Amino acid sequence: MAWEYWDCEPSKPRKVKNGIKARSRKGNIGSTWWSEKWLKILESYGSGWSSNRLKRGMSYARMGQIINFEISKGSISASVQGSRPKPYKVTISVKMLGNKQWKTAVESMSSQVIYAAKLLAGEMPENIEKAFAGASSRLFPSKAEFKAYCTCPDSANPCKHIAAVCYIIAEEFDRNPFMIFELRGRSREDILTSLRKARNGGTGRDAKEPSSHVDEKDNKSDNDGDTSAPRPLQNFVCSFWHAGKNYRLLDISMEPSRVNAAVIKRLGEPSFWRLQKNFVDIMEDIYGKVSRIALKEAYAPS
Repeated sequence: MAWEYWDCEPSKPRKVKNGIKARSRKGNIGSTWWSEKWLKILESYGSGWSSNRLKRGMSYARMGQIINFEISKGSISASVQGSRPKPYKVTISVKMLGNKQWKTAVESMSSQVIYAAKLLAGEMPENIEKAFAGASSRLFPSKAEFKAYCTCPDSANPCKHIAAVCYIIAEEFDRNPFMIFELRGRSREDILTSLRKARNGGTGRDAKEPSSHVDEKDNKSDNDGDTSAPRPLQNFVCSFWHAGKNYRLLDISMEPSRVNAAVIKRLGEPSFWRLQKNFVDIMEDIYGKVSRIALKEAYAPS
């Protein structure tokens, strides 16, 4: 390939006030397997000229050269500040999956509750691609399904501006894996609604709550014979902490949680956190240790 001026651009990019910076300050960008899989699209372009631009793109991401970005169904748009006064416009298009492909994939995901549990906890299930394999598709786009364009004068694709955006998006995927579904054509609400419908026979209604084991005689006396009327809370003041005759019907599970620190993962890193190590990773480790100790104590011989 012929040498180009932009391969060794001497000028430095203009500083951006309040630019979007990558959280990672050294090493690789992206802390989850799914963001790593996303970045492999960039790596698939080979070495040589492309690797130089990827390194510069990583530097741009860490310097905060991305002014803004937006993820929508099938596309990513962003503004990246380079060395010229006018920011460059980056557009990335990802092929969206068809309705039939999504229907098959959702039906497969709905057969196992772990899919929804992990997604709601901020994790991408490791076997997610199995759900899409039945639809002859894949969740993570291939190189052929990924198209990028930048208004910069560099004729290479991906350029460092496109690479910078991809690195920032990788960290967004770390935080919210639903954004990958968004790129493929389904929002978070779309996915959860479809999963709920599939698990409830296509009605879209939540599963019926189990009926309470209330003594019919007591219920009639408390409500003057009207069993359909709700029982006032004050009626239970004297017996609230008593298990009653149906305590053996209580279902108590001592199995370890399928997702450690699920609530923490859903809420994300708190604003006060300033340490280099990832807050969610620390809490996940702590929750796991606490769970193991609790199970050990529960099953220890008395």
